[in-house]
Amino acid sequence: MHPVLPFVTAALLFGLGVAGVLRRRHAILLLMAVELMLNAVNLLLITADVTVRATLAAATPYAGQVLALFVVVLAAAEVGVGLAIVLRLYRLRATVAVDDVPLDRVEAGR
Repeated sequence: MHPVLPFVTAALLFGLGVAGVLRRRHAILLLMAVELMLNAVNLLLITADVTVRATLAAATPYAGQVLALFVVVLAAAEVGVGLAIVLRLYRLRATVAVDDVPLDRVEAGR
């Protein structure tokens, strides 16, 4: 397999995720953009692992897949914490627009 296509695809996915983080104001869409970036990293890790194993016989077996598994676990934790924050934000402000969140003071729960 020629590794250029997965590398370019990962770069496009990561760029799309960065554009989503920079342009979106909705918290759920921000989380989805971060997930796109994490999936691009997974694709990059696995492609790099397959490429290195194809050229070097002494490389650690399945290191990219193991790292990708850790990224998936990190993504699951990020989704859990992120959705909890979004739900709390919605209960306090009745909106999930991140532009409406005041950063100068913290209110106690209502």
